Order: sequence, then structure tokens, then C-alpha cells
Amino acid sequence: MEKMVEKIADMNTDFAKWYTDVVVKSKLVAYSGVRGCCYYHPYGTALWENIKAELDRRFKATGHENVMMPMLIPEPMFMREKQHIEGFAPEVAYVTHFGEEKLPERLIVRPTSEVLFCDYFKNEVQSYRDLPKLYNQWANIVRCEKTTRPFLRTLEFFWQEGHTLHETEKEARAETLKMFEVYRDFAENYLALPVICGRKTEREKFAGGVETYTIEAMMHDGQALQSGTSHYLGQNFTKAFDIKFLGRDGKQHHPHQTSWGVSTRIIGGIVMVHGDNNGLVLPPYVAPIQVAIIPVAAHKPGVLEAAEAAANALRKSKQSTSDSGGIRVHLDTTDNSPGWKFAEYEMKGVPLRIEIGPKDIENGCCVVVRRDTREKVIVKLANIEKEIPKLLKSVHENLYKKALARRESMTYTAKSLEEIISIAKTKPGFIKGPHSEEIETKLKQHGITSRCILSTGQVIWGRAY
Repeated sequence: MEKMVEKIADMNTDFAKWYTDVVVKSKLVAYSGVRGCCYYHPYGTALWENIKAELDRRFKATGHENVMMPMLIPEPMFMREKQHIEGFAPEVAYVTHFGEEKLPERLIVRPTSEVLFCDYFKNEVQSYRDLPKLYNQWANIVRCEKTTRPFLRTLEFFWQEGHTLHETEKEARAETLKMFEVYRDFAENYLALPVICGRKTEREKFAGGVETYTIEAMMHDGQALQSGTSHYLGQNFTKAFDIKFLGRDGKQHHPHQTSWGVSTRIIGGIVMVHGDNNGLVLPPYVAPIQVAIIPVAAHKPGVLEAAEAAANALRKSKQSTSDSGGIRVHLDTTDNSPGWKFAEYEMKGVPLRIEIGPKDIENGCCVVVRRDTREKVIVKLANIEKEIPKLLKSVHENLYKKALARRESMTYTAKSLEEIISIAKTKPGFIKGPHSEEIETKLKQHGITSRCILSTGQVIWGRAY
């Protein structure tokens, strides 16, 4: 396939350089003056806003409400759940001074918010009638990562974190699995990301949790990306924070707790699963621009008018998604050449490009170019409101099928530790195999981690971002 964009590295030669080139040159982010922190351009911000809006809709549809918690945590409060602090201690950032004045006790910049929610919950719950508490927070988080890369691992990142309290273990476990399913459905049916679903091993579960469930996506280079997690926390935190409620039996009980989250790292997953040597390839339902309209020979009579009419028609067109609005259209009327515009929207991963010129107007048609296949489709202008939503759906389905086929072709089966190591040395991808603590310890020495335990009891092993 002809390469339209020459300013990015070849993904099959230097995948790491390709990734950095794409996220920077497609105007998703720019590096800031602090290592591990990024400026989000409008395009990158819009992509996150679309992810956020769809997830927020799904959370509210399942009865959750949004709240906002402070960014700073008193150190003694953070220390109250032992496993939690041990798990996060290496990543914690501290505030020690306000101006020139040294603080009497250090403050922690939140690496996650379980302790904040517990401190809040203890004043909000007195009786079983106060339960369940179904909350979500959209927030920024700080974790001191040693090696950083935009979206994948950054000092500061954005996410949502759900926190819920329940009367019984059964209800809390049901909540954990329900939100796990919300994430799976969102990844596959909104982002076109096929994911493997399962439970984390004891070694890899959330610090302070009882069980962690994860959705794992395979990137183009065969490495895994943890794309969303849902945790059953049991009573570990509620006991540590002495949260109690009067039960139906007239006795005091500790509620059962869950937490779950998806962060901006999923944008990195979108880039690395769907992207190609021309840049981003964005799934249609989440793309900031779903259709770019390029007037060809715009100076000629009727061309701009026809392009504007097509744009207005599409903005009113209904999509086959949960989004009640019209199609997100950008009409490019700048004086850049058509060739420059074609390459620009290729780089930005816009799912469909519409070209309208004098000959097209004469024939009552336009040329639609798919970003996923670069196939050209002739569509009558009179049918544009019906045909473009169908094409967007087709692009989504094709992206999912391509990613799934790639994952299946790079997934192997092993029966022993030695076989797992042998496969991992020569074949990037996932390895389905046996599990034990000894196997997990030895594989970690080779940079191979357990991604999740399948319902069969086998474990998916792989290298991960």
C-alpha cells in the first residue's frame, strides 16, 4: 500500500519511534516541561472527551452518580490500609511545603482514591438503608513512573474511578462483574478493540483488593495493554477505616466495597491496535472527526456550496451508536492543496474522507475514501445521509475483525514453563499456558507477566506495556 505520510517511522522497523511520531505529529499531545507530563491538543482532548462521554452515559445508565474528591491525602490516612500503601509506595508523590513553610505532616498527591472515598463514606453510611453507594469520579492522578511514554505510562494521567459500597458480599461481587462487562462491551463495540477477559493472579491483583478482573488488548507488536480493571475489595478498606452500618439484623456490619477504572492509556491502545504507517486509524464511533469533506477545485462555481450542503446533511444524520447527535463532520475550506489535506486526514485517522469536485457535482455524486482500507466508494449526494452511517459501521466492524484476526494469529499454546519461554523468545504475542507461583516468578525474570486467568484455568502470558 502506498505510503502517503513520510514524516513518521515505519511501524514494522521501529514500533516505539512510530508510536511517538504518531501521537505527537497527529496532534494528540505535546511534551511539557515536566518529564512524564503532556499537553493535550484539542484533537487529543476531543478524543478523550468522546471516551468520557460514552462511559459516563453507561455508568449513569447503571445507576452511578458522579462525585469529586480532593487531590491531596494526609499521609496518616493513606497509611491505614497496609497492603495498599505497600503496593503504591514506590509511585507516591509528596507535598512537603506550602510556600516556604514546611508542613507538619506530608500530603500525598492521589495515586488512586480508595482512602479518600473511605474517609467520605464513613460519614455517609449509618444503616443498610443508606446502601448501596454507587459513585464515580473523573479525575487526574499522579504516579511516579520511572519510564514514561505518552498515554501508556505518564507521571500524570486522567481517568475515571468507580467506588461503590454494598450491604453484602454477593451484591459487591455482582457489581464488580457488571462493571467488568461494561468495560468489555465498551472496548469491543465502541472502540473496536477485541479484549481478553479474566481475573488477575494474586501477584498481579490490585494492592489491597481481594480479586481483580481485567480486559487485556493485544497491540500491533504483540504486547499486552491492560485496558480496564474492576476490583472486588471485600472489607479490607472498610475495616481499616472503621466504616460500619446497622444491618437488618440490628447488628453492626462492615460494608463490602468495589472499585473500577479506565484511563487515558486506552488512547494508547487505540493508536497501537488500529494505527498503520500513515498514522492514526480511529474507530468511527470515538473519532473527533468522523468525516472530513475536501472540496476539490473549490474556486469553481458550486463546489463549496455542494460541500457545505453535504456537511449540513451529515450533521443531521443519525448514527447507529448511542450518540444521539449527528455525524461529526469537518469541512476543510483552507487553501492547502488537496494532496496535503489527504495526507493530513490520513495522519489524523479520520474514518471517512469525502471528495467533492466539479465532475462529481455534474454526476450528483461524491467520492468517499475509507481510512481503514483506502477503498474509494462512489455515493450519490442525494443518499449521503443514509450511506455514510452504513460506511462508518462497516469501518468499525472491519477494524474489529482485523484486530481480532491479528490477535488470534499471534496467540500460542504451551504446556510447560520451558515451552512458554521458548515461544516468547521468538514469537511476539500471547501464550496460553499453565500457572503456578513458581512459573510466574521465573517468567517475570524474563519480562513475561501473567495477563489474566481464563475461565478454563489457563493463564494468558505475555510482555506488556
